[in-house]
Amino acid sequence: MKAVTRQTFIAGLAVTAFSLASGAALAQGPAKPGSPAPAFSIVDVDGRTQKLSDYAGKTVILEWTNHDCPYVRKHYNSATMQTLQKDMAKEGIVWLSVISSPAGEQGHVDAAKAKELTKSRDAAPATILLDPKSVMARAYGAQTTPHMYIIDPKGTLAYAGAIDDKPSASASSLAGARSYVRQAVAEMKAGKPVSEPATKAYGCAVKYAPVS
Repeated sequence: MKAVTRQTFIAGLAVTAFSLASGAALAQGPAKPGSPAPAFSIVDVDGRTQKLSDYAGKTVILEWTNHDCPYVRKHYNSATMQTLQKDMAKEGIVWLSVISSPAGEQGHVDAAKAKELTKSRDAAPATILLDPKSVMARAYGAQTTPHMYIIDPKGTLAYAGAIDDKPSASASSLAGARSYVRQAVAEMKAGKPVSEPATKAYGCAVKYAPVS
């Protein structure tokens, strides 16, 4: 009986471990401001491998996106996101959009569709990273679309969270919204610490691909 009990206990642990590793909890969660930003090596829409180390010495903004998400549509249909992308580019900041939706889930696109969306919406990221296996999403603990991260020139995560302080899918919420991204970038440019380095991201949940 003891042997059976031990086997049952071990099996139970295995099932529990599998269960914990099966859902959104697989996000390694969340990368913390003040810590080194997780390294990544991800293929972009042009088939090139993009690494964080490629941008050493530059500020990098990561934008998790899903074109079918109403929260994302709010920012793109109003051109708020595109304007932000272009303004950041003028500051010499590298903007990388990240698509982590796996095949069969809302927001999943191939490279051609991602480029088509960029052109039709007049979006202006430096490039778009395709993460259908959720490797990068897990590394950063990305939870929503949009979910924003700012990495300073030293490779430290300076900000993680919402794009602004209006957690709504309604376009009317853009009036008077405070951009956490603009705020953080302005403080960094002034040589000041980011006053709000972490906020609660809002939007559609990032769907994680099963671990293969």
